[in-house]
Order: sequence, then C-alpha cells, then structure tokens
Amino acid sequence: MRYIDLHVHSNCSDGTFSPEELVVLGIKQELVAFSLTDHDTICGVEPAMKKAEEFDHKIQVIPGVELSCKYMVTPSQSVEIHMLGYQYDIHNKKLIDTLENISKERDARNQKMCKNLQDAGYPISYEALCERFGDTILTRAHFARLLLENGGVPSMDYAFHTCLSSDSPYFVNREYLTPKSAIDLIQESGGIPVLAHPLLYKLSVSQIRHMLDQLTSYGLCGIEALYSRNRGTDEAFVRKLADEYTLFITGGSDFHGSNKPDIELGRGTGDLRVPVMLLENLR
Repeated sequence: MRYIDLHVHSNCSDGTFSPEELVVLGIKQELVAFSLTDHDTICGVEPAMKKAEEFDHKIQVIPGVELSCKYMVTPSQSVEIHMLGYQYDIHNKKLIDTLENISKERDARNQKMCKNLQDAGYPISYEALCERFGDTILTRAHFARLLLENGGVPSMDYAFHTCLSSDSPYFVNREYLTPKSAIDLIQESGGIPVLAHPLLYKLSVSQIRHMLDQLTSYGLCGIEALYSRNRGTDEAFVRKLADEYTLFITGGSDFHGSNKPDIELGRGTGDLRVPVMLLENLR
C-alpha cells in the first residue's frame, strides 16, 4: 500500500519545516504525495513543487491551503472553522490578492496583540517576532514559541490556554472569511473545497449536521475523515456524514514540525495511514 498526507504545514505559516525540507522529509517517509496546506497563504507551494522536480517527481506536491473562516452557529455564537482548498491555480490573481489582504489584516492584529502583551510585562514585541521568524504568516504558535524562548511562559500549551487564549484580556479578534466566501474563492481559482477536521470545533451532532447543510449548499465537495486527533469511532462517524451528504473523504496528519511534536508527517501520532487511492477525489 502507498500513502499520502493531505494536511501539512510549513514555516510559511505555523510549521517549523521549510517547504523544501518537507519534500525531502516526505520522500524519507516514503510518501507518494503530500499537500502543503498552510494557513491563509500559498507562498510555499511553488517552492515545494520546484524542489520535487529536483527529485524527478519522486513525490508529488499538491497545491493546498487552509482558510480560516467564521461560522455562525447561532446569530450570537460563532466558531472558527477551517476550509481546505486543493488543486487550485497557483497563479490565480483573485486568490493571491485575497490572501495578501488577509496577511495585511493579520499583521495589524498581531501588532496590537503584541503591544497588549508587552504592556502587561510579557517578553515579546512585534519587531522581535519578525526578526525571529522572518517573512512568514505569523500566528499564535509564533507568539507562543517566542514567549517560551524568552522565559515568559513554561510551555507553548500554557501560553495557548492563558495569555493567548480568546478569553485573554490581551487577545485581539481578527477578520475572517465567511465559509461561503472561502468556498467561492477556492472554486473560482479552480480548486476543490474540503472541510478540515470537523470534530475539532466542539459542535453537537445536530450543529455539525446544520453546518454541513449550509456548507454543501455553498458547494463543499469533501470532508477530512482521516485525521491525527481522531479517537475511538471519530473516523467512522465522519465517514457516515460523508455518505449522508455525498461528500468524498480526505485525510492528513496536520503536521507542524516541532510546534506539534507528537505528530509525524504521514503518520500522525503513529498509526495514521492515508491511502493513495484518496488522490482520485482530487482529480
């Protein structure tokens, strides 16, 4: 059996491996293909594809992206969900322009959040973030990493659950795409929209079904069923949802390098295997 990984992050967003390093690692892991699905950016896709060419396409790099969306559970309650996009045109102008605008808005938000933390005495600054991580899409993972390195928190998990949590007084909300606009953007750039890790949003079964009613009406094509954080009957439940809503399934590790050290490329927490036959869903 040959295997793939359709959910992978590089240091273009909140991973720790470069796109080129991921190609080398993917070959080492004997993967047939992987998709680079960085958060709200596609800047690492072309470098990864060019690196794969150096190995005579021993591994296939599938264009991917993971778009952050604000889904309204009720008129007064929202949750962040993630929309994966695959096989889009990497030169599509609307896609590139939209992601650049998202990056600018995120930078402004990051600067405000850094100032809030700095004013409260935490050892962090926006300038230090940029110097430490360079030209990348800064996320809370970068905040947590720098705070840990500077002795401001005992662990990254601690940072996420305290000063970086959405309930923290230092937290700054950001602007999000709507699920419909994300699906439209992916499809208009020639891509295929897939809902990422549907069970991570902590919705009830009825809320998940209501969400899928909406998303499928917008053009959702697939759902991520094989996933590193699945437990017990999670995969079977998502496969059942896929059948009910006529969605194909995908799978991926959500690899982030040392930012999620328990997750291995192509193997998740040890027993994840995404069969190559699922690539047919993306053709």
